Amino acid sequence: MNKINWKVRFRNPVFIAQIVLAIFTPILAYASLTMQDITTWATLGKLIVGAISNPYVLGLVIVSLWNAVNDPTTAG
Repeated sequence: MNKINWKVRFRNPVFIAQIVLAIFTPILAYASLTMQDITTWATLGKLIVGAISNPYVLGLVIVSLWNAVNDPTTAG
C-alpha cells in the first residue's frame, strides 16, 4: 500500500488551497452564499456551526475532501 506523503503535500500551497476550497465550497453552496457574503467573524462562525450540525453538509464536505486528497495517478 502506498503512503500519502503529507509533509510534501502540506508544503505545496496549491494543495492547501485545494483543501480549504474542498471544505468551504460545499458549505457556501449549501447556504447559497459567496465569500463576499462572509463579512464578519460572527457570520463565519454561524456558518461553520450550522455546517457541523448538518449531516448532509458534513457528507458533502467529506466527499469533497476525499476528492481533494485522493490521487488517481498512483496505485492504491
